[in-house]
Amino acid sequence: MPAIKPTRPVPRGCSQGFFAGRYKSTPEDFVVDELPAYEPSGQGDHAFLWIEKRGLSTIDLLDELGRRLDRHPKSFGVAGLKDAQAVSRQWVSVEHVDSRVVEALRGDRFAVLRVARHGNKLKLGHLRGNRFSITLRGTAPDDVARAQANLAELQRIGVPNYFGEQRFGKRGANLQKGLDILHGDPVQFARKMPRRVFGLVISAVQSELFNRVVMQRLQCLGTLLAGDLAFLHRNGATFPVDDPAQEQPRADAFELSPSGPMPGPKMAVPDGEPRAIEVAALAELGVDPDRFWDLPFGVAAGERRPLRIPVSECAAEAVDGGLRLQFALPRGSYATSVLRELLTDTIWFEQRS
Repeated sequence: MPAIKPTRPVPRGCSQGFFAGRYKSTPEDFVVDELPAYEPSGQGDHAFLWIEKRGLSTIDLLDELGRRLDRHPKSFGVAGLKDAQAVSRQWVSVEHVDSRVVEALRGDRFAVLRVARHGNKLKLGHLRGNRFSITLRGTAPDDVARAQANLAELQRIGVPNYFGEQRFGKRGANLQKGLDILHGDPVQFARKMPRRVFGLVISAVQSELFNRVVMQRLQCLGTLLAGDLAFLHRNGATFPVDDPAQEQPRADAFELSPSGPMPGPKMAVPDGEPRAIEVAALAELGVDPDRFWDLPFGVAAGERRPLRIPVSECAAEAVDGGLRLQFALPRGSYATSVLRELLTDTIWFEQRS
């Protein structure tokens, strides 16, 4: 089978049309604030560090903290990974340290802004989402009004919940590596790969499948079909849709959305047309869904993911040299999902290779 590259996500677009603009011209043009799932309790053996970093990935930040505190990077806890080409603020936890020691931690590209105590280690996923403040350069004066109108529209109907390019690795190579594993002997591949790499390349296949399903339903992401598994945004639960007309008002109110596949043994399977769409997308990749079962390292447990995501706290204003967008997204989603719906072009593999 010829090598398969990740499909470039297609924007649905907004009624006021696209406009041109550049983002991430400097780290200060892309500011991210983590929205925690809970606040530290004030007591416990774990120190929660509220850290601001600039031009530094979360992984590199943990390496730097490890060197300063003589700890292994895995001893730190984080709720999410933040881009390097940005200014971001997030919680990092570490156990059994003197608060006065960690309060003084700072470097050329990071600083500890606050320290609080808590009873448990911070784990991936322990966040509600992220708030973004993104400055676009090279925009036109009338683009502010267009951005405001389009953001209001997105806040009402949501944005396609595509996985971003970072999910697929450099030049999208992780997808083909994951397909090679699923087409071959996963155990033999696992013997030659670190657990983290093995999981990343398998997740790239899941992500590509999900993106293809989103594209197939792009113009009706908020429309329920008979056989859908509806995703409840308040708690992540799913349930089968037998009568779309009965449940559609809740979808219109953004209480729930149709869901797409992240295949694995724990993933529920839809019926009817939604199932046919997902089976066809799997066939395009030449993958049998049973291949996701019993993979080494316990990767690809499987889940349902909403086809669209809500956007909140939306605003746009003119600044020197461009305009600034502000919005918040739930965990597991990407700022590029919003930018793709606004801008004439966003970065993808063809532009980076």
